[in-house]
Amino acid sequence: MTGGGEGSGGGDVGSGLPPEAVEIAAGYAFAGPALELGALLWGGECLADARIRVPLPMLNRHGLVAGATGTGKTKTLQLIAEQLAAQGVPVFLADIKGDVSGISAPGEAGAKVAERAVEVGQEWRATGFPSEFYALGGIGTGIPVRATVTSFGPVLLSKVLQLNQTQEQSLGLIFHYADQKGFELFDLKDLRAVVTFLTSDEGKPELKGIGGLSTATAGVILRALTAFEAQGMGDFFGEPEFDTSEFLRSAPDGRGLVSVLELAAVQDKPQLFSTFLMWLLADLYNDLPEVGDVEKPKLVFFFDEAHLLFDGASKAFLQAITQTVRLIRSKGVGVFFVTQTPKDVPADVLGQLGNRVQHALRAFTPDDQKALRATVRTFPDSAYDLEEVLTGLGTGEAVVTVLSEKGAPTPVAATRLRAPESLMGPVEAGELARAVRSSALYSRYAEAVDRESAYEKLSAREAERASSSSSSSAPAPAAGGGSVVEQVVGSGMFKSLLRSMGTQIGREISRSVFGTARRRR
Repeated sequence: MTGGGEGSGGGDVGSGLPPEAVEIAAGYAFAGPALELGALLWGGECLADARIRVPLPMLNRHGLVAGATGTGKTKTLQLIAEQLAAQGVPVFLADIKGDVSGISAPGEAGAKVAERAVEVGQEWRATGFPSEFYALGGIGTGIPVRATVTSFGPVLLSKVLQLNQTQEQSLGLIFHYADQKGFELFDLKDLRAVVTFLTSDEGKPELKGIGGLSTATAGVILRALTAFEAQGMGDFFGEPEFDTSEFLRSAPDGRGLVSVLELAAVQDKPQLFSTFLMWLLADLYNDLPEVGDVEKPKLVFFFDEAHLLFDGASKAFLQAITQTVRLIRSKGVGVFFVTQTPKDVPADVLGQLGNRVQHALRAFTPDDQKALRATVRTFPDSAYDLEEVLTGLGTGEAVVTVLSEKGAPTPVAATRLRAPESLMGPVEAGELARAVRSSALYSRYAEAVDRESAYEKLSAREAERASSSSSSSAPAPAAGGGSVVEQVVGSGMFKSLLRSMGTQIGREISRSVFGTARRRR
């Protein structure tokens, strides 16, 4: 099975099944194309004739895959992703642990796979799926994914820098100023130069018309930027900036392309990679046209370790997430959040996730028990004792409810999930490296480009002026032997150049709800 054949039509719902099982299975007997999740569990038995499925057109209504560590969430992502790809839908997967690359290679037959296939009525065939592999900032094996600071915007950058609300608003003023002046912030050194200038005696008057910026707050922002760069974060910002429309491609054989973003090398930087994932999603939202309801999604985006996105998020950040998730559906994009419990996701976002796959939860501590009860309350009424079921599920089993073709929730179904047909584990490092370097995108994004921007222009002009002018007219060195940029940004030349840049065409950059820049492609 890969998508089309078994995924079309619900078949007869069962003669010989218990009445409760017949009623549940009837809720999943869709007429149109659907993804096969598995078979119904009832009374301790797996009923292969009672198929649990999700309609393909409903995949842009978003979803949640949750469960404790080790319960099979990653395999569920793989199962859904490969069926989407088989039906021509591109997929984005964040690979946190480095074990998702196997989706590109055929799976390995074995006794366990064969046993699972028989239990759930699956015609299992080893199949690999067309894939591209990426890495944030080129840290890892994949094709580098970068963003310019201008495009990333102040809201997302504040989340990464862990700024408070006042500091976030001040950073927004800085971006607003740079946008007005046509001053592009390609990388972090550009942003540092602007902040330094705006806090200098000559620069302070520039902000009078847009609210002002305190020296203390600017100092905090500068220190946060410096610390951020010291941790090796500068590589993620710059050019060439990644074009997220690359995620929407299909393979020559018509299958959807699976884009795998390798995050194992940066998994110790959760604030960064979780926020970068949100930038990718926000950038897609900015650029895609409205399409309304579609027969199949343009893209399904799996957001792994979703709790990291919401931890410590400002009110503005949470509002932006909620609005983006709500509206991106009409652009044909489905988003699945992947985390341990539904309580990791704010209620306003959780309420928009119509498709649910809940793996087992633990109930060892009072906090665990509280989380379990909270999870049960997020499900529709069911014929199961969900607290008992959720603590008793095995690996590769889950409680499922999805949206029917009419948009109504299906009955809650305990499900034994199918086995992925691709490799359940990473491909060999050499094979992965060859796949990356043979990609047509590699030459486009592999090498970082440092185009001449304000930093370079100002540094060069000041160095030339310092060498040719008399000592009386040359700018005095900064106290303590400061850098060239620190000397330059306090100069009148810098102020004059910035003002002149404000007369350029396209002075104001149009920004989205997230503060990300809308690009012209």
